[in-house]
Amino acid sequence: MTRSRPFLVALAGEALFGSFFDAARRSRLSRLYRWRRTGARSLTPAVRSLLAQADALLTTWDSPRFDASLPESAPRLRLVAHCGGEVKGRFARPLFERLTITNAAAPMAPYVAELAVALLLHSARNLEAYREALRRPSNRVYTRLHTRGAGDETLRGRRVGLVGFGRIGQAVAELLRPFGVRLLVHDPYASRAQVRRHGADLAPLRRVLAASPFLVLATALTDETRGMIDARALARLPDGATVINVARGGLLDLDALTREVGRGRLRCALDVTDPLEPLPLRHPLRRARGAVLTPHVGSAQAAVRRQMADVVLDDLERFASGRPVRNRVTTAMLERMS
Repeated sequence: MTRSRPFLVALAGEALFGSFFDAARRSRLSRLYRWRRTGARSLTPAVRSLLAQADALLTTWDSPRFDASLPESAPRLRLVAHCGGEVKGRFARPLFERLTITNAAAPMAPYVAELAVALLLHSARNLEAYREALRRPSNRVYTRLHTRGAGDETLRGRRVGLVGFGRIGQAVAELLRPFGVRLLVHDPYASRAQVRRHGADLAPLRRVLAASPFLVLATALTDETRGMIDARALARLPDGATVINVARGGLLDLDALTREVGRGRLRCALDVTDPLEPLPLRHPLRRARGAVLTPHVGSAQAAVRRQMADVVLDDLERFASGRPVRNRVTTAMLERMS
């Protein structure tokens, strides 16, 4: 007798689901599972009816969040495969013991690191100031550069501070190697040998802050790191330093940073501003000189989503065939995850 394919519920709207799963990937999913998709963002009666039949769930950042009662609503459920990295805030902690919950974080890191380095170069080469100068009806900037040069406007050989040395931090370090930067890393979970292998030095946060004209935030948002770059930490940065955040907005005190940028003492380049995301339309940083904002675009590329779908499909296939999944998130991992 042929064994019936397990039943999967995909919790995503059509457009979002399609950004991950093109026709070929939907066909692969159909070979593995019988499946239904729903775009509901809350636990409606229709969603609960589907959950009661589900052997597996496929979730995205638009899916409902689940408390510890999920197994009662979905008694057949064994696997939750998340198309994204962050699962800690989406599923109650006991679920990580009772179910197999996977994520698909790995494909995002090189793309987020690419943006971090792009923002570093943008700041180091002072592009915003030149862009502004050439919008004026004046060529004075040419005269100044002709006679005085551009000073230290380069990334080559400069000191860069990096907070966090996980996937993104290590990818940033590798991209920076050709520039010969002096990379100073703060991460209490990284070993000195691991950091050294990437051509960097490990240091306490106070030293990283005091020594860094460029500071890149690439660490997870946890109880330990929330608000770690507060007003006091920002005050330790050298005058003219740039704060680059491609990780989580909650790592820094946005009000304190806004004040420092408004005074002209610091600059910033932010891809993330959560929990104020999007920033209010009249927020000062939207128009402030010295502030570069991008709309959480670090890993929004089509290629990233296709790669994430492949990671999810690989784990779904392994699970359906009785093999261990490769990207399970365990309770022990949660303390160090966003």
